[in-house]
Amino acid sequence: MTRVKVCGLTTEADRDAAVAAGADAVGFLVDVPVDTARAITPERAAALVAGVPPFVTTVLVTMPADADRAVALHRTTGADVVQLHNDLPPDAVADVAARTGARVVKAVSADLDAAERYAPVADALLVDSRDATGAGGTGRTHDWATTRAIARAVDVPVVVAGGLTPSTVAEAIEVVEPYAVDVSSGVERREGRKDHAAVRAFVAAAKRRPVSP
Repeated sequence: MTRVKVCGLTTEADRDAAVAAGADAVGFLVDVPVDTARAITPERAAALVAGVPPFVTTVLVTMPADADRAVALHRTTGADVVQLHNDLPPDAVADVAARTGARVVKAVSADLDAAERYAPVADALLVDSRDATGAGGTGRTHDWATTRAIARAVDVPVVVAGGLTPSTVAEAIEVVEPYAVDVSSGVERREGRKDHAAVRAFVAAAKRRPVSP
């Protein structure tokens, strides 16, 4: 069954709603050089991570200047996974993994060459619709056929992100057959705040089950 990550969580209520809906992973944006209401401080992320129950994966989503900064953020937040959204070179990504002991997810655009460069040093690739800064959360979809080709070409799990909503996620899963899907803007009532009904609908659609009340 496809796993689901709900990203860009900023409050206890939104975190708990994602967990209650059946999300497998929850993401917290820290140290991103973009103007977004989804960004929180490392200390705030640590507090939210601490309240996540066992068997739900916590994800630090960041765009650090270098590997040292990523390692420091991981130490502060205590997240299970580090998700890197900038253009750190592959050797720096490998350094983050070695020094933190955490699983590392590398975000890439829907580009096979980039995916093949990072697959050997990442535990998973997140194929996202990124803006000029390298950030995700754009609300734009990308070419799912290309993402399908990437998923078949690399030896690590592939996560689909970018413009997914409760009404489109099932189609994305059918086309790509990914390990997981990742949503942020597609379940928001405003930037940085989740629509809890939309979160439930998204998880239900991704897992092909009835929407919980």
